[in-house]
Amino acid sequence: MTKYERARILGTRALQISMNAPVMVELEGETDPLEIAMKELRERKIPFTIHRYLPDGSYEEWGVDELIVEDSWKRQVGGN
Repeated sequence: MTKYERARILGTRALQISMNAPVMVELEGETDPLEIAMKELRERKIPFTIHRYLPDGSYEEWGVDELIVEDSWKRQVGGN
């Protein structure tokens, strides 16, 4: 997952959570929508699909749960 995809996913998901969308993880006192979105990303629970466009104009669909999240980012936000 690119840093741009990660930023867009987290921002979009945090907005959904702030508008009372169902949360896909167990909460342990988290109330900040961005923190909740980060926890969902760490646990691969965000229900989004990314379109990656190719040079010929076609695209590939990737589920967020299929993409690799960099280990350094997971450590920064408290993941394993």
